[in-house]
Amino acid sequence: MLLLRFLIILSFFIFSSMLNASSITQYLPQSAAYNEDILQPKETLGFEIGQRHVRHDQLSQYFYQLSAVSKRVMLTSMGRTAQFREQLLVTISSPENLAKLPQLLANNSSKKDNSNEPLVVWLGYSVHGDEISGANAAMVVAYYLAASNEANIEKILENTIIVLEPSINPDGMDRFVNWVTTYRNSTDNSDVNHIEHHQDWVTGRTNHFWFDLNRDWLLLSQQESRHRLAYYHRYQPHVVGDFHEMGHNSSYFFQPGIRSRNHPLTPIDNYNLTAAMAEFHAKALDKQQGLYYSEENFDDFYFGKGSTYPDINGSIGILFEQASSRGMQQQTVNGLLTFEDSIKNHVLTSLSTIEGAWHHREKLIQYKKDFYQSALKLAKKQKTSGFILHEANDNYRLQALLSKLAQHQIKVYPLTEDYEYQDKVYTKQHSYYIPLVQPQYRLIQALFNQQSHFKDNTFYDVSGWTLPLAMNIEYTPLKRTRGLSLSKQAWQKTPINRVNKSTSNTYALAFNWQNYLAPKLLNELLRKGIKAKVATKPFSSNIEGKNQQFAKGSIVLLAGIQTLDNWQDIVIQTSNNLGINVFNLATGLTPLGVDLGSSSLKLIKTPKILLVGGQGISQYEAGEIRFYLDETLNIPVSVIKHNNISRRDISSYTHIILVNGNYQQMSEQATQKIKAWVKQGGVIIGQKRAATWLADHEILSAKIASKEQIDQLFDHQNLSYQDKEALAARKRIAGAIFETTLDTSHPLAFGYSSTTLPLFRNSTLIIEHPQQPFVTVAKYTPTPLLSGYTDQNLTNRLAHNAAIVAHNYGRGRVIATTDVLAFRGYWHGSAKLLANSIFFAHAFSASAK
Repeated sequence: MLLLRFLIILSFFIFSSMLNASSITQYLPQSAAYNEDILQPKETLGFEIGQRHVRHDQLSQYFYQLSAVSKRVMLTSMGRTAQFREQLLVTISSPENLAKLPQLLANNSSKKDNSNEPLVVWLGYSVHGDEISGANAAMVVAYYLAASNEANIEKILENTIIVLEPSINPDGMDRFVNWVTTYRNSTDNSDVNHIEHHQDWVTGRTNHFWFDLNRDWLLLSQQESRHRLAYYHRYQPHVVGDFHEMGHNSSYFFQPGIRSRNHPLTPIDNYNLTAAMAEFHAKALDKQQGLYYSEENFDDFYFGKGSTYPDINGSIGILFEQASSRGMQQQTVNGLLTFEDSIKNHVLTSLSTIEGAWHHREKLIQYKKDFYQSALKLAKKQKTSGFILHEANDNYRLQALLSKLAQHQIKVYPLTEDYEYQDKVYTKQHSYYIPLVQPQYRLIQALFNQQSHFKDNTFYDVSGWTLPLAMNIEYTPLKRTRGLSLSKQAWQKTPINRVNKSTSNTYALAFNWQNYLAPKLLNELLRKGIKAKVATKPFSSNIEGKNQQFAKGSIVLLAGIQTLDNWQDIVIQTSNNLGINVFNLATGLTPLGVDLGSSSLKLIKTPKILLVGGQGISQYEAGEIRFYLDETLNIPVSVIKHNNISRRDISSYTHIILVNGNYQQMSEQATQKIKAWVKQGGVIIGQKRAATWLADHEILSAKIASKEQIDQLFDHQNLSYQDKEALAARKRIAGAIFETTLDTSHPLAFGYSSTTLPLFRNSTLIIEHPQQPFVTVAKYTPTPLLSGYTDQNLTNRLAHNAAIVAHNYGRGRVIATTDVLAFRGYWHGSAKLLANSIFFAHAFSASAK
């Protein structure tokens, strides 16, 4: 009897709560009639849209059931995230179109005239997992398109393919939902200070590896991006809607943004069509008397975002930003903002995007055709015919670059004969050619451009991202191709060639350090119990009658110090899995250089890494370090929040890594503990503001330019108020590429053959060039700016100063940089410096005195 009463009371509260939530029809046109056989979200969720935050499994469940009952809906699994959540793609069109979808898409992606080409509209939601109104809006939009009996919807679907990506970032989405659900009160709380509205470190904005997926369309370091891009190019959309959230005191933004902040490679017609579409968004929001704005703020320069990557691929990318309740509701300067308000606005602009695209379909289809046809014409007018890529020492980095280009539909051709150009020979084994005359001409220019002067120098994101510089791959523009012999087939990824075999009469096995995955091989061998040494001086060895050179940094596995009987089999199997060549050395006596028993070969210890995190620490830079060490090199990384350092035993760690962040909140007890740990032999690595913290606490012996010194570079006289934004832009390095001179004799530079190295920086922190010898690993060249915007005053101030400094601290080592060494997971060129700091820090000794 008591149980029955409890169930009745519970049902009453559930029913009452449902009455307070909006029905799905409240988000949609009031005059619409619906097919009653099509499931509404509440029938699978158990609650109305907007009543709770939907988890990814609930979102997926609804779309699976919707596709099962609607002939207009087709579901595709694009892949899975790092946490194994499914990335869903929802295609909505007429049943007839879905039945012949492969044929329609093949015609659409041919980039040729096709009178029957359907309009394709792609709507992507919640790339930032805590901007979750988009994912909820996606269910409403899908239901409407699947269930509406309106004649105009049926007509649109007859000639339109609508693609929904309901949750671009499933892992971040669930991280956010779990946070909000944990702290949500039974009664809605609009207090902006309530914990529901303030996430812990890390936030739901990022994916599993703490990466911002809305910066990864171009870079493709994350698997979610690679999965999506394959389908993006298969569908070749004409319009892409990119749905976000912003600060709670804002209103609603839709593009176009500021005209002068478009990338110059984007045709002006793109802006005009975006503006034409904006009229439909304004009309939809006007009906609700909703607040909105356009032609302000966000730029369209960096092509790696969801609203800009389409712009360099013949589509019209449109950014939508909704003021965020970051929970169920918040008080704002514009009144009470509810989760339902946020969802409704995204529903309205999703439908206005479809309506606007349908109205302008002929212009949009023609624009896409013109985009690619004009690309071919523009390419033929260039003085440069294409680019030749060359990398002789690290095939992995070269193949990684080729793979990214192929995923962007850029054709690259292997050389079939050696080619000489401007007194340099490009060997066929290590060289590839990218012709400009191909449909992706503009994208090639965007990836290879080294632009450093701009009409408008205010950037929301990075201004320089030149791909071969990031990968540290030599590339040369060719003005002529006479004598260039190419394969007829474009490059395709090939399986790893497993070449190493066990042999007898082994004194040692050795491998060079140039390969990007050499640190991964070393780490796996160390973890399996193999003992390894690094050669701090070069040597050679006679192998099968040939003299094989081994540069500084080569790894030597001496048979005489191994304790495992099957050590050689472990080395062969592991190296073959990674495609790294291992050499068999029959003797310790070398023809040139040090012998293998020399003290110049230093024993390497298995690293144990501590990465400091917590509130105030950049989740992005921490994620980049974690991704490189954990995902790429398979080095486990322990993360400890800074406010817990004083309570943890850190004695067993070999390295502590500090990324950009506010370390002034570090307790004195933790600071002294870290200083003592370094003095006892630990290695501490500080990046950006962490380097400043190390200097402030006299762990790093270096002088860092103050903010006042940076301010003094700029003339503040005779400025009017309207100059405020422009001055702020001049004082900022949003993200640019700089050339450094690398001391290749230093153990931290092992594996590098060139004395110049491009580095990425996005701060104005400057380490003054130290007076002490031997402590500067890299310094900026006299004219360092390679790509992107930096004010000339800042560029001049950077010149000749230090980029990377390393020295002794007691028995330990301190390594500091003001650059971002593993930026966004694609900066392969400088990431090796991190690996060297992990494995070779005790291979050098340099006094700071």
